[in-house]
Amino acid sequence: MTNFNSEQSRLLHNIDIMDFVIVEMNEYLDTHPTDRDAIEYTRHYVRMKNQAMKEYAAKYGPLSIQDIDASKHDEWKWALQPWPWEGEY
Repeated sequence: MTNFNSEQSRLLHNIDIMDFVIVEMNEYLDTHPTDRDAIEYTRHYVRMKNQAMKEYAAKYGPLSIQDIDASKHDEWKWALQPWPWEGEY
């Protein structure tokens, strides 16, 4: 079983925040599809989230199957540790 630490909790929290921003921007862009500043803002958060997901996967295991390449583990950590939403960190 993996012990969650404050760095892991912080990183997961930041990923949650970035996800929220991306979803909100997606909704905004549905009604403002030509807002170039909003598009760039969204791209910025998508890049930040992708980087954070890679960092998380490298340190603690992938959060989704799409992150398996970034994981340096030779086992499928997802099935061997508490799930992030279980709050055991």
